[in-house]
Amino acid sequence: MKSVISILIIASYFYKKILKSILSSRQLTLTVKRLAHQVLENHINMENTVLIGIQPRGIFLSDKIVSEIKKEIPRKKIQYGKLDITFYRDDIRKELHKANHTEIPFTIENKNVILVDDVLYTGRTIRAAMDALLDFGRPAKVELCVLIDRRLSRQFPIQPDFVGKSIDSIVSQKVKVEWEKAEVILY
Repeated sequence: MKSVISILIIASYFYKKILKSILSSRQLTLTVKRLAHQVLENHINMENTVLIGIQPRGIFLSDKIVSEIKKEIPRKKIQYGKLDITFYRDDIRKELHKANHTEIPFTIENKNVILVDDVLYTGRTIRAAMDALLDFGRPAKVELCVLIDRRLSRQFPIQPDFVGKSIDSIVSQKVKVEWEKAEVILY
């Protein structure tokens, strides 16, 4: 019994050493508020601006940002949509992907579009999102808002306009945003 407990204690120690917290719960809350305020600073009245969360993980961040913006300008209707990029991905034939729901109940023609995603890594997701977006019209401008920017791994010339936190990580590492635990970890 003691050897099992010892093994569990050792495993727990190494598990904690492997995981590195990037944003704690408090930092995550503050970062989301900051991103919402940055969007408002650049789009004061949100009149010609729409926010679109990228399915599936970007919508968790976009839901929170839209909620914060509504707190700041409660009487204003925020145009908010959700975009599924499943069939626009360049790896669609390599593995099985589950399609999500696209919900964009407004036109994006000549609007300022802010795409929202949790982690910017290679840029392939954003490239697919821009391809999918063009099926809904021609926006005046497209900006990108991300919680985490993994700077050194880009495969496309895509840079975010609004960044929660920039990190340098190696290819073998992964970033996971755990909304249930309200933290971001690197492993």
